[in-house]
Amino acid sequence: MSTDIKGIAIVIMGVSGAGKSTIGKMLAEVINCSFLDADDYHSQYNKEKMQKGIPLSEEDRIPWLETLRDSLKASLVSGKCVILGCSALQKRYRDILRSADSNYKPDCYTCAVKFVLLDVHHDVLAARLEKRAAEGKHFMPPKLLQSQLGLLHIDDLEGIYKIDATQSPQTIVKHVLTLIS
Repeated sequence: MSTDIKGIAIVIMGVSGAGKSTIGKMLAEVINCSFLDADDYHSQYNKEKMQKGIPLSEEDRIPWLETLRDSLKASLVSGKCVILGCSALQKRYRDILRSADSNYKPDCYTCAVKFVLLDVHHDVLAARLEKRAAEGKHFMPPKLLQSQLGLLHIDDLEGIYKIDATQSPQTIVKHVLTLIS
């Protein structure tokens, strides 16, 4: 199933272990567009800091988010669709990403950058992170989960789509496609 969606950025968001990369890659394949994994844009310093169990500071996050914004902007300017897997835990972080759309106005959420929250209960996230850590598949240790959950704030006015991410990846992708079309 391929679809022709152009000129938008879809940010698959949530805390570590929610499934952003899995869902983002699958969605990008279905839509036939690029997938960007925000983890690939972290500096080595940020990755080492997180590996040590130290949460990122605002000074660590802002340049990373601005780089992500610039990548989204390049796709939007060329009229392409792009999927970004990114935590985007707070409104101010999402606003940086929204500013990739040259028509974005602060506190106006009808822009070309859309957000989908993969909503998962703490226990499921913890189990996923433990499994991933045991397999050596990610730099984010499970002990940082609580700090991410503490940062996650969603304002209902933002119009962020929420999806139960305990469903199968195929079901989640179908839901996302329904929401964005």
